Order: sequence, then structure tokens, then C-alpha cells
Amino acid sequence: MRIIKRILTILVVLIVVLVALAYVLPRKVMVARSIEIDAPAGQVFAKVNGLKAGADWSPWLSRDPEVKLTYSGPDTGVGSKLEWTSEHPQVGNGKQEIVESVPNERVVTALDFGEMGTAMAAFTLVEASGKTTITWDLDTDMGMNPIGRYMGLMMDRWVGSDYEKGLANLKAMVEEG
Repeated sequence: MRIIKRILTILVVLIVVLVALAYVLPRKVMVARSIEIDAPAGQVFAKVNGLKAGADWSPWLSRDPEVKLTYSGPDTGVGSKLEWTSEHPQVGNGKQEIVESVPNERVVTALDFGEMGTAMAAFTLVEASGKTTITWDLDTDMGMNPIGRYMGLMMDRWVGSDYEKGLANLKAMVEEG
């Protein structure tokens, strides 16, 4: 009986320490990836300023050929919206809306993943000598949930590789014309 009591005490202390440690972890998470595209900013901007065009190079939508996409609002710019539903766990369900659009410079989208939370994503374009460096970033708040805070430690690995794939798809699409 004494040994069981010690084991339970150790488990409770361990759980309390892990929960307390979670609140020391960063609440905000930022993931960013960049690539240089051999094209002027206007050509790159055209592929990120509309959610329909984004579906052509998305690293996620190709994972589920059965994904259901619903577009609303304008085709490009602020107010352009996409809602998707999928049974595939790496695609899931969500909504995206362009909330800021500065021609040839920046596009910002608000993402809503339902129970999984919300995030902001942005494309920032910098043109030099006819080439464009595009940076795709994700900014999210992991909230007060201790499990969410631990998951935040993995976001760069999980999302970063998808961003790299998406940017490579975008580069190929733009450079091939």
C-alpha cells in the first residue's frame, strides 16, 4: 500500500510540474519560410492574392482529392473567402479569408480551424533585380491550454515543411508560366 501511495504521489507531482512548465512555454508561435522566385512581384502577387489561385499550389489540398472547397466574396483581394471540408486528418475543416492586400507587397489571411483555433498567415513580397523573395508566415496564439503550449513547440516542424513544399510549388508554377 505504501508503494502505491508513493507512485501516485510521484505521478501527481510530475503532472503538476508538467502543467506548470507549460505556462512557461511561449504562448505565441510564429513559423516563417522564404523562397526566391525568378519573376517580378506582380506575377507572384497574382498567385497569392486569390484563394482560388492558391488552391493550385497548396501543399494541403492535394492530399485529399475528395476535399470540398467553397469560395465566396471577390475572386481576389480583401474579402476573398475559402471554406474547406475534408475527412483527411492532415487537411481537416476550416475557413480562410483575405483581410489585407497591398498590391505586389503583402497579403494577409485570417484562418479559422474551428476547435483547433485561429491564426493569421501572411505573404510578404520583396522584389529586387526582377526576382521576388516571398516569405510565408503563420502567427498564432496557443492560448492557455497546456497541451496547446506543448504543441506550439512542434509547429515549426509540422507547418514549416508544408510551407517549404507550398513555396516550391508556387515557384515552379510562376517560373514555368
